[in-house]
Amino acid sequence: MSIKPRREGFSPRDYLLFTLATLGTALLCVCAGSVPVPPGDALRAVGSALFGLIPADEPAQTIILSLRLPRVLASGLVGASLSLCGAAMQGLLRNPLADGSTLGVASGASLGAVIAIAFGITIPGLPQLGVMGMAMLTAFLSLVLILSLAWRMDASLSTNTIILVGVIFSMFASAVISLAVAFSGPRLRSVTFWTMGSLSTASYRDGLTLLVALAVCGAVLLFSARELNAFAVGEDNARSVGVNVKGVKLRVMVTVSVLIGVCVSIGGTIGFVGLVTPHMARLIVGPNHRRLLPAVLFSGAIFLMLTDLAARTIISPIELPLGVVTSLIGAVLFVVIFMRTRRVR
Repeated sequence: MSIKPRREGFSPRDYLLFTLATLGTALLCVCAGSVPVPPGDALRAVGSALFGLIPADEPAQTIILSLRLPRVLASGLVGASLSLCGAAMQGLLRNPLADGSTLGVASGASLGAVIAIAFGITIPGLPQLGVMGMAMLTAFLSLVLILSLAWRMDASLSTNTIILVGVIFSMFASAVISLAVAFSGPRLRSVTFWTMGSLSTASYRDGLTLLVALAVCGAVLLFSARELNAFAVGEDNARSVGVNVKGVKLRVMVTVSVLIGVCVSIGGTIGFVGLVTPHMARLIVGPNHRRLLPAVLFSGAIFLMLTDLAARTIISPIELPLGVVTSLIGAVLFVVIFMRTRRVR
């Protein structure tokens, strides 16, 4: 007889608190920078753009609407997406070290994007979608290849086999990326900066693309929370309670691949977000995926918005690559969380 947890899902109070924290963080990130903007001016600039209210000063309006707001929106949406993917993969594979890159899909998406940038590959009539299209295509092809190899090795698609094939593919993709960088010629600087991760050129179009991808893929992952809870006690137990193990694996992995492909095409390689934030959220709301998945959406957005703020302000006016900052901060946080967890046990 199972013991019913005290709180099954995310309550309206939880949504309110996390929403206020996310909006407060966004306001801080919009106002802070090499040129500080008072919160009142920032709110007036946004209100003027959305509702035709009294506009703010023209310099403040330009800084907020043209530079900072699209970047903050993109960083929040990328952080939420990567964190949700990480939590889903950790639950699916029952591995605390799993995230979107464990499957090898992030490396595949990076490979496609680097090839597109290095060799100037574009889509006729839609030049802006060349990198995104290549990232999503190679992410999907990577998933097909990884699952095909895993199935040939183990028809049951066991977790260990998928992780092994994913790690091997990631190493292969990294080698090909290095070759692409070596032959990138005049585009070497662009490729190198992209591989370190950055949202400095994010636009409202990028934000809209991320929002649509997160809305669609996020809904699929959120509705998979019950199945992910069943995976927590093992695949055999999940089957015994009626979970279609193969079907859930394929659904979650395909969804994660699409979402990661979009994020990588826009922000480049941004590591540790999907690995660290689910552990941070678990300390607050517990391991139940019906509460954890909504929590990582908000905590991931907050984490990456603050990290992006640090990247552009620590040694202003020089901007640090976002992926480098997330790796430095994420590595330290992960060690702290790991040691705290071990101490509790």
